[in-house]
Amino acid sequence: MSARTKARKRAIDVLYGADLRERALADALVEEERRAAQQPAREASWRYARDIVEGVDAHREQIDTAIAAHAHGWTLERMPVLDRAIIRAGAWEILFNDEVPDAVAISEAVQLASELSTDDSGSFVNGVLSAIARER
Repeated sequence: MSARTKARKRAIDVLYGADLRERALADALVEEERRAAQQPAREASWRYARDIVEGVDAHREQIDTAIAAHAHGWTLERMPVLDRAIIRAGAWEILFNDEVPDAVAISEAVQLASELSTDDSGSFVNGVLSAIARER
């Protein structure tokens, strides 16, 4: 597993945990930063995970607006928390990180959704992120 793939999973963990516990992302980042400091071998994946979480936090309104526009039949509040975290991370990569090709961001998000969430999550994540990428 590549460092970026590991970073995406770590970012999803932070986004998911903060959303589930209704905590501010900044607080969740501080906690995860402490954990990362105790595990220097994981530093490579932590840097990009932090970038994703900070990016989602900084651009949350734009990201959520894009998701809401393309999640036909689903409100953000009704989405499973894990799917919402995965889509937010993928949307940040598509909309705000020019270093990652859209196809890679979508593929990685779909893979995480397929592994971690429901049987239908992969196709849902693919549909929403593909629509966001097309519109961009």
